[in-house]
Amino acid sequence: MIVDLTRCQGYGQCAFLAPEVFAMRGEEALVYDPDADDAQREHVLRAAAACPVQAIHVEWMAIQHKGMRTAAARPPRGDDDGFRKTGHIVIVGASLAGGRAAGVLRREGFTGALTVIGDELYEPYDRPPLSKQVLAGRVPADHTLLPHLSEIEAEWLSGAPATGLDLVAKRVTLADGREVPFDRLLIATGARARPWPNEAEAALDGVLALRTMDEAIGLRECLAAGPRRVLVIGAGFTGSEVASVCRELDVPVTVVERGPAPLVGALGGVIGAVAADLQRAHGVDLRCGVTVEALEGDADGRFRSAQLSDGTTVEADVAIVALGAIRNVEWLEDSGLAAGVWGVACDAGCRAFDINGLVTDDVFVAGDVARFPHPIYSYQFMALEHWGNAVAQAEIAAHNMLSDQMHRWPHLSLPIFWSNQFGTNIKSVGVPTFADEVAIAHGSVAERRFVAVYGNQGRVTAAVTFDQAMWLEHYQHLIERAAPFPPASHTADRRGPMIPVPAEVPERIEATQVTVVVTGHDPAERRASLVRGNR
Repeated sequence: MIVDLTRCQGYGQCAFLAPEVFAMRGEEALVYDPDADDAQREHVLRAAAACPVQAIHVEWMAIQHKGMRTAAARPPRGDDDGFRKTGHIVIVGASLAGGRAAGVLRREGFTGALTVIGDELYEPYDRPPLSKQVLAGRVPADHTLLPHLSEIEAEWLSGAPATGLDLVAKRVTLADGREVPFDRLLIATGARARPWPNEAEAALDGVLALRTMDEAIGLRECLAAGPRRVLVIGAGFTGSEVASVCRELDVPVTVVERGPAPLVGALGGVIGAVAADLQRAHGVDLRCGVTVEALEGDADGRFRSAQLSDGTTVEADVAIVALGAIRNVEWLEDSGLAAGVWGVACDAGCRAFDINGLVTDDVFVAGDVARFPHPIYSYQFMALEHWGNAVAQAEIAAHNMLSDQMHRWPHLSLPIFWSNQFGTNIKSVGVPTFADEVAIAHGSVAERRFVAVYGNQGRVTAAVTFDQAMWLEHYQHLIERAAPFPPASHTADRRGPMIPVPAEVPERIEATQVTVVVTGHDPAERRASLVRGNR
């Protein structure tokens, strides 16, 4: 079972009908067991049927993309028919995006060879529950396995990371020396947690990250042991969720954030200030505007304290490094694809760009590793680490891999994400950092139950809700229609005029780590190449 929390609006019928499986933490923050006992099957099915927004999906992996048709609805055409029967598709990346794409390929009528390559030994699993249900000890880690993926007819190469790609020969090289040929390729290698930069300090016992199942299991064991204090380095969504679980378990926690408030990088300073108040109200020792200078251990190599830039010391037994993610593109170096620090560049149809900016016909990208242009946001390239984006983009990529130019679809879904922390359900649609102003449209900030609407140059570009998820779809439609900002609002929960204020979003950071050099004089010889490192 999977609950599509991008759709869930916190009505809570599931918690009444299957209380052993579903629970509400606060007003709208839903937690659940993805792999409940068979004795709960009837209750889960009743809950799924009663869900007003049909967010509960049982016995298949995820939602259908809006407008998605099965293969039977569109007859194959010529060479397309031949490829569907005899072609070989390779998917590199066996997580949410790669697994979802494999399922859609089979559903759309692809009966050829399908190979899925993954670097972990586990079956594909869902990551959002790791920092919530698993970390809090509500469900074991193996309950996060994505349902029925192993039943998809495919060759699953687990524990075999890809190390190289030859576009000319059309083959993927694996770490064990094997070479896997392909006719079409989907890159869905995702991202990994950014490590602590000092290797010796990162190796201290008790210094952990949180991205994989193994990391979640290790951190859960540390929290269950009852540490005297946990240090969280970074107050993004992962760091904030870890801090929330610590307080739920009554574990003292200190959060160190170099920015002015938590979540500023994603939601801007105005809403970040609300998140800061939320953390402090739940007993978090939140320290903003400072950094961790050094992690220190004892004679046994165990983490014991951290030195901060303001001269203070934090004594703790566990340090969680939550400094963002690194996209897994190293294996694509010298492949000829436009792959760099921000991911693999592709068009809105998920077709990868080569190093010259030309669209490839047989290589596609989806999920966290994809960097794609979004028309609503001035065609700026985006790389999104969102559950909903991984699902939607994987479906688009899989469909387009089986379609000719006239029948391909663009990936135009708006980014949607959610976070459950401190009993509050925080959800967002659009891109809050693509804004110059923000206004409170509904509810009360003081009560931490409100809707914040973001605007850029007089148009609505995003909305963020705190325990007001039912408004999200409304504002999604406003964003898609380029509605004026501030939007007109005549609802009963308006408690005063809608007054826009500066959104206080961080400046956009350009990918300066990669330099492109253009050579040649004749148009047929002009080529681009990447220069890495200092130049």
